[in-house]
Amino acid sequence: MIMAFAMHGDGDKALQLFHQMGPSVRMEPDEVSYLAAICACNHAGLVDEGYKLFTSMQSLGLTPNVKHYGSVVDLLGRAGRLQQAYYVIDSMPMLPDMVLWQTLLGACKTYKNVDMAEMVTRKLVEMGSTSDGNFVLLSNIYAAHERWADVGRIRDVMKSKDVRKTPGFSYIEEKGVIHKFYNADKAHKHCKQIYGKLEEIRFKMKEFGYAAETSFVLHDIGDEEKENALYQHSEKLAVAFGLICAEDEARPIQVIKNLRICGDCHVVIKLISKMYNREIIVRDRVRFHRFKDGTCSCRDYW
Repeated sequence: MIMAFAMHGDGDKALQLFHQMGPSVRMEPDEVSYLAAICACNHAGLVDEGYKLFTSMQSLGLTPNVKHYGSVVDLLGRAGRLQQAYYVIDSMPMLPDMVLWQTLLGACKTYKNVDMAEMVTRKLVEMGSTSDGNFVLLSNIYAAHERWADVGRIRDVMKSKDVRKTPGFSYIEEKGVIHKFYNADKAHKHCKQIYGKLEEIRFKMKEFGYAAETSFVLHDIGDEEKENALYQHSEKLAVAFGLICAEDEARPIQVIKNLRICGDCHVVIKLISKMYNREIIVRDRVRFHRFKDGTCSCRDYW
């Protein structure tokens, strides 16, 4: 239950449950309970509370494992406390695994910290990692700083190592059939209606003062091309299809994405939930996002 609240961004309810555990209910929190509670703090942005839980474990005779360390690194990294996150990894009593370094690399991308990203990438290469995500994150950090020569260098390295980028896709179920969408997908049989709905959404959003977050398009192209690329993201296509097909407007539109939802899509789906008075649930690689009345359950912290 604590972890379920965590994944839906309700850190307060998760911690209420956690603090109810103890002698009075004959159920003491163990390592798994602490992990769930730290994850709840992580998803809700309760940084100090989560770090306090982590540091209190040993005083209670509980030994943090690599998953606890990973959750704390993610907790600090999301909050921009990159040096502290690095210190946590550096002071671990066991060898950090690739996931820990990849978590820190993801935080470096969020906060555009080139120096630390390069250092973390070197660590991952030394450990033998060939994950496309490592190279893509570093490339994106370079792109955010418009260091296009470095972006090209990373792409060349990926080619030489035969590392291929995992494409983003989203899918939605309608009447027992799974419909899968890639970015800029034109293969669906209802393609014209889907893109027509997107144009309708695009027009309506301007009345709400929406401006495309083109900074999320990390390619050396013009702003108009960036805006068009954003409108064709897979999660937007899936949501547009859900709006077209929905017969019961009380039923939430449910979309699953294989990667993290992008910042612009997050803004757009919040607006769609308000404009069309629809509840939309997006399950990305990390958590659930429940959009309703123009807000998200993550409180814009993910």
